[in-house]
Amino acid sequence: MSGENGVSTGSTTGGGVSMGSPTGGGVSTGSATGSDAGERRVIEQRGLYFDELEEGVLYAHRPGRTVTEADNVLFTTLTMNTQALHLDAAWSAGQPFGQRLVNSMFTLSTVVGQSVSQLTQGTIIAQLGLTDVSFPHPLYHGDTLYTETVISGKRLSSSRPGQGIVTMEHTGRNQDGTVVALATRSCLMWTREAHRQQGGGEGGTIPV
Repeated sequence: MSGENGVSTGSTTGGGVSMGSPTGGGVSTGSATGSDAGERRVIEQRGLYFDELEEGVLYAHRPGRTVTEADNVLFTTLTMNTQALHLDAAWSAGQPFGQRLVNSMFTLSTVVGQSVSQLTQGTIIAQLGLTDVSFPHPLYHGDTLYTETVISGKRLSSSRPGQGIVTMEHTGRNQDGTVVALATRSCLMWTREAHRQQGGGEGGTIPV
């Protein structure tokens, strides 16, 4: 049975955790020996390996993130951005949008962040770059940001065995479905077997 967000489900425990083979959805399986319960299966949350990512599939990331005034002001001041459109409510009220706008760098960071648990948690080697970044519509305080990702390309590396380059097209939408952010991202990803052999994947700290 297929669970939400691509998690493969087999037999489940009381908490609804998948005990099936992780063909998608960000879970890895292994086994560990408990001192009082004999052999116990362990499921470690992860993203997807190069060989598990499917081109053309839309990955919908949940939960959404409701953005607050505190988020916007803190992020803006932490990054030393003095733009009044993010900080000065009185001044922004007289501008074309009539209110403060969420810092677009916060929006971009959140769009990428929302994809991590489903796609790249523990399976990425490096982020290689971001291109085609745009913000077609403002994000406001109180809006909820939802992100989806389409894998638009993938290829094995010719110089790094067991690794591959994946192109991800991220789309951020508000609660009304309006697109507020677009970005194309390139990542260097592990293949499942190479990561296992390297000792960092399933079968490394958790024996299979």
